[in-house]
Amino acid sequence: MASYIFYGWWDYRFLGLLWSTTLVDYFAAKQLSRSHDPTRRRAWLILSITSNLTVLGVFKYFNFFVDSLASLLSLLGLPGSPHLLRIVLPVGISFYTFQSISYVVDVYRGDLEPVKGLRDFALFVAYFPHLVAGPIVRTTILIPQFQRDRGDHASGRERLLEGARAVKLTHLAAIRIRSQPP
Repeated sequence: MASYIFYGWWDYRFLGLLWSTTLVDYFAAKQLSRSHDPTRRRAWLILSITSNLTVLGVFKYFNFFVDSLASLLSLLGLPGSPHLLRIVLPVGISFYTFQSISYVVDVYRGDLEPVKGLRDFALFVAYFPHLVAGPIVRTTILIPQFQRDRGDHASGRERLLEGARAVKLTHLAAIRIRSQPP
């Protein structure tokens, strides 16, 4: 959830884009695993890759084509204002697009079973440490980490508090050392 809040904080309008590509690939992978018909499996793979690359292509190259059209219109002596047609490139679109495609390809090849829950796949796609800076991580490496038993929340809180105590003690020790005369 934090990854989606992080992404939406930049521009909430792109959350729908992120969710739609996530859902397409999640359900495409599910269908790939259920089907044994090579034609149907290939169709799901093509649907996933085509939808992802179409979204990426529109956002990456739309402004280029608008500028090219404006230049052509200018050469022909026709007015054109490309600034009205500009679109913003969503943060991390290349990373999450190719990461999502790699998941579907891994399922298609049989290298990976599709994740059971949408939550783990959505986290894989939008995991913010990778979303904005990469690298693109293979599905077989990252998803199993999300699916591990997360343990008891109380033990996590205890670890967090132990770390906070250690930081506090280190800080107090540093203050005490600085306050002593040389």
